[in-house]
Amino acid sequence: MKYLLGVCVLLLGASRIGWCEVLSQKPILKGESAGMKYQVEEVAKGLGVPWGLAFLDDTRILFTIREGKLGLLQPETGEITAVSGAPVVKTGGQGGLLDVAVADGYRKGDWIYLTYCKAIEEGVVTTLARAKLEQNRLTQMQDLLVTRSATDTGRHFGSRIAFDGEGHVFFTVGERGVRPNAQDLSVHAGSVLRLNLDGSVPADNPFVGNKQALPEIWSYGHRNPQGITYDPVSKRLWEIEHGPRGGDEINLILPGRNYGWPVVSHGKEYWGPKAVGEATSKPGMEAAIKVYIPSIAPSSLMLYSGKAFPAWKGNLFAGALALQHLNRIVLDANGKAQSEQRLLEDLHERIRALVESPEGWLYLSTDSGRILRIRPLQKGGGGK
Repeated sequence: MKYLLGVCVLLLGASRIGWCEVLSQKPILKGESAGMKYQVEEVAKGLGVPWGLAFLDDTRILFTIREGKLGLLQPETGEITAVSGAPVVKTGGQGGLLDVAVADGYRKGDWIYLTYCKAIEEGVVTTLARAKLEQNRLTQMQDLLVTRSATDTGRHFGSRIAFDGEGHVFFTVGERGVRPNAQDLSVHAGSVLRLNLDGSVPADNPFVGNKQALPEIWSYGHRNPQGITYDPVSKRLWEIEHGPRGGDEINLILPGRNYGWPVVSHGKEYWGPKAVGEATSKPGMEAAIKVYIPSIAPSSLMLYSGKAFPAWKGNLFAGALALQHLNRIVLDANGKAQSEQRLLEDLHERIRALVESPEGWLYLSTDSGRILRIRPLQKGGGGK
């Protein structure tokens, strides 16, 4: 395979909306973690805020830009093509076009899932949609769930997507800056939601039949969950969320459970050294498997397969915004966090999205508009 990256132009009709310069195949950073030597290469830049990444096949990454655009990246060449047909997105604050994901085994003509911020009469809400890709256009766009999550704030929309391989899609919604929402089962805000792939409600969701709760809710008591990933081997669903000032959490998500926010928190108020909530733990509320103090500001979560870096198999990776690094978390057989390592700190980048390529390389996006990849260190530090 050739890895020389060339000039790439992102076009919308005849209007250029982005630009990738000639990029070198030489690594911009080298490192080692758990005996795995790696190199970091720049694949694209100048893309606004690339919020979500999804491999459609061996040669194409579909990505979202928070401002409401989509693009297809060929990482081997650096070529980018605009994708039209995006939903009408309400941007502002932390909102915009958010995640994009496809189920394992995606083939041409299968559904692509997106989350985005939609303006409705009551305000702006996180929405799960799906569409199909034909040529370079999304078609058959369908809103699967326009969530009950409207507030007058522009923050805490969530939102990431995961699949369990058994016909279900999960996605996350933040409490929209209104703390009591996370304990209110009559709204979707502050929850992990579970649907069938067609948007219908699974009959075995924990609150089906409960007149005081919305049936799409899988778990609740979350602040702003911006990472979610499913392990098909252990059948475990992992989630990572922002705390306030301290108290970011990684949680093992179980159906119907309450994860505590804002009653339980390890964080502090923004206006002073006062603790948030009643305590750091409470009966009937699930404890996090890992807490970050101070906050790293997590933006994504990925469970790594071990294909290219065997020593990292089964590790969780999270992007960090405020502390600007890639967080590697080692789990034990019981799903408890044993240790963590902070990688790529020398890049000084807010890491936004993560995805694993078919060959086991890690791709990540940054808020400065870059898409980078991590692959095993090659002899001489260059390409094959």
